[in-house]
Amino acid sequence: MTRQEVRWTADRVLALAPDDASRKAAGGLGAAASWSGAGSSGEGAVWGMCTGGGGTPYRTVVDVAGASGPAYGCGCPRRGAPCEHALGLLLLWAGEGDGEGSAVPRGQPPEWARRWIAERRGPAGRERPEDASAAASPPDGPQAARRRAQRRAERVTAGATELEQRLADLLREGLAGARQAGYGLWEETAARMVDAQAPGLAARVREAAAVPSSGSGWPARLLEECALLHLLGRGWLHREELPDGLAATVRSRIGLPASPDGPPVRDHWLVLARYDTADGRLTTRRIWLYGAGTGRTALLLSYGAAGRAPDLALPVGLAVEAEVSAYPGSGQGRVALGERFAPPARTAMRPPGLSTSQAATRYGEALRDDPWLDSVPVTLDRVVPVPDGDSWQLADADADTALPLTAAARGRPGLWRLVALSGGAPVKVFGELGHRGFTPLTAWPADEGAAVPLC
Repeated sequence: MTRQEVRWTADRVLALAPDDASRKAAGGLGAAASWSGAGSSGEGAVWGMCTGGGGTPYRTVVDVAGASGPAYGCGCPRRGAPCEHALGLLLLWAGEGDGEGSAVPRGQPPEWARRWIAERRGPAGRERPEDASAAASPPDGPQAARRRAQRRAERVTAGATELEQRLADLLREGLAGARQAGYGLWEETAARMVDAQAPGLAARVREAAAVPSSGSGWPARLLEECALLHLLGRGWLHREELPDGLAATVRSRIGLPASPDGPPVRDHWLVLARYDTADGRLTTRRIWLYGAGTGRTALLLSYGAAGRAPDLALPVGLAVEAEVSAYPGSGQGRVALGERFAPPARTAMRPPGLSTSQAATRYGEALRDDPWLDSVPVTLDRVVPVPDGDSWQLADADADTALPLTAAARGRPGLWRLVALSGGAPVKVFGELGHRGFTPLTAWPADEGAAVPLC
């Protein structure tokens, strides 16, 4: 196979990202507006200049055709794993190719990219043996890795300090100014957080940017988002004073790379729910599992480029015998799927349920471990969907309590499937409970019927 035949997909690009925040940041950089002078050689090299928060764009080049694996060069300070700029460039290339009119046209590399490619491949245009060995076993040891981690921590600290000042300026000038300034102010701040190697902060800044145009009551919602941003920044700046679990959660929310570090746990895992969300950049698939032996609820995440479904697909209501390993951080149920010992099979298993008041208590307790948590997975036992004015709620059949449904849930066809399944009788419902209400994802009838997906 020649170099020019090597092609990548967006799924393969996203699989290189070291963490969720990096994937989101890369998705934001996978648009043509973020790049100038982009191109590809047709022989496995892709290059471009990425607009950053400062005045000088980052020169980024990637060699995707090396036998020992891809190599990345970028003018940003990040070292080691591919940076957001390299991932964004590859997403742009994967999405548009290199044909006529593409944002990544085929051509000759500029001098700076040509030099990097020549150093990477050697005079004959082939990957040098020393490059292959370097890719297989990095030349630096633990001390160099610690130095890189320290440099990144210093940049994140500078970014968090700058964000604190920007939030203080916003509150001093008044929230009305945020609406008048428009999206540009927030995007510039997000770019600064990307430059500071804090993609998690950048993602939350972009979420805050959408609040002023979200309708009535936006000032209160924006204040909440600013408070959570402030809390995350202060958590990073004082991370040494936090309990280990909460400190790990802060690092994860900031966007530092994390790998599953928990011991593999083998169990029969019931697939509770599966659904996709898309934000114009990425498609994120969430699969909730329940372990029959451990009694544990766990989350699998997988990603695809916008408009493309991720590869991982487990049918709702079936059970799979497999190993999973947990990611670090208290209050976070994400796991990585390991070895599967049998294909998904039918099962009569159901998760145990809670009352509505117990579910609300569980959400409150989870916020102690992760204040930035949007929702927690809960299974409600013996609840009935009932109208509540223009809204709906799940009423506890055995107590005078209820949980409101989120606006998103009220707009889904799954609500009517839930109402039809219940027919006024209690049902068991699994979903996500947060400060905006409950989102039902799967339901079981009172008898021994099969699970009914609601999303």
